[in-house]
Amino acid sequence: MNDRAGDQTGAGSRISTRQAAELLGVKSATVYAYVSRGQLTSRRDPVGRGSSFDPAEVESLARRNRREAAAPTGSAGELAVRTSLTLIEPDRYYFRGVDAVELASRHPYEEVAEWLWTGTLPRGARFTAPPEPLAAARRAVAALPEHSGPLDRLRVATAAAAVADPLRFDLSAEAVLGSARCLIPVLVDALPEVGPPGWRGDGRLARRLWTRLTAREPDPEALAALDLALALLIDHDLAASTLAVRVAASAHAHPYAAVSAGLGALEGPLHGAAGRLAHRMLEEALERGGAAPVVADHLRAGRRVPGLGHRLYAGEDPRARALFARLETLPQAAPALAAAREVVATAARRPGLHANVDLALAVLTVSCGMPAEAGETVFAVARTAGWIAHALEEYQERPLRMRPVGQYRGPRPPQPMP
Repeated sequence: MNDRAGDQTGAGSRISTRQAAELLGVKSATVYAYVSRGQLTSRRDPVGRGSSFDPAEVESLARRNRREAAAPTGSAGELAVRTSLTLIEPDRYYFRGVDAVELASRHPYEEVAEWLWTGTLPRGARFTAPPEPLAAARRAVAALPEHSGPLDRLRVATAAAAVADPLRFDLSAEAVLGSARCLIPVLVDALPEVGPPGWRGDGRLARRLWTRLTAREPDPEALAALDLALALLIDHDLAASTLAVRVAASAHAHPYAAVSAGLGALEGPLHGAAGRLAHRMLEEALERGGAAPVVADHLRAGRRVPGLGHRLYAGEDPRARALFARLETLPQAAPALAAAREVVATAARRPGLHANVDLALAVLTVSCGMPAEAGETVFAVARTAGWIAHALEEYQERPLRMRPVGQYRGPRPPQPMP
């Protein structure tokens, strides 16, 4: 290929592949890789056999590459992604620079979501499900087998709501936020009700979610604990599900598709299912009259003790600490709280095994008569707002930047044809 196309042109003219490669500090083959990914636009030279490029576009890409090269990288080869949403420190975490526990303790879930999305805190924010997406989601969820799990229902509801939203491909911030304010209540209202028939409350998301999780009558303290759990869980930096969302958003998948990617990753047993395991452990501890034999059984079988330990916190998970404090105001939570404290005390001789938010969430679900999978539902509904916030950030970044390079370890070519 002739890479000298454009070499003799004057100032302001297009440049050759070789010149573009020199500006970018890469090989010519990499320049064409940028073209295939949509990061550069090439034009075939009418005289030579090479391609030409807009120098301003090349220089803009070079500046982005230099900024990303100068950005901090994760330790031990971990991926690092710039974000302005959540900062995690050894004993606390922040949403847009504000203490997340304090924010969640003072404001309902909807207002915390708005803060994460926009950096503003509109008082009295409410999320309302539009009739058409809600009807589509309810029909889709109702068609599932009876044994379907909560994440099955939420994934199907998300897909149905997407099809009913003709604006889903509009990735402007205004359109994405409009979709988010509709999707979250659709996810809740599409779930089958198990609570008191006809009970609706004041329209807050936590009140509507309550009737999907338990048949018990709600009380203000229990509802406050559920709302706090939602707000505390809204985001936690780049967990596995959030990274999946950002990868989808990097490819400019619409917000419903990005949320679907998060829901898929959340179903892994090392992520969203942890609350279910902690719930069952507490139930067993209550049935057996103590946590010590239950913890011993887990360790004897070579299993992790659910609800203990977190790689990002040196001590107790601040989300667990806040939720435990709120649950102490619930008389019905006393037995489950005592069992959780016994779990922590029994495992205290092993370093790093402090309570995490899964254990606190299990106390809430056990004490309020919710099923074991209720924690997954709370987690998924809460985290949807955080996923949308990360998708919004990613839409503003260079497309397809979430493209790591594989380290090929297979047989060296050429190999004989099989």
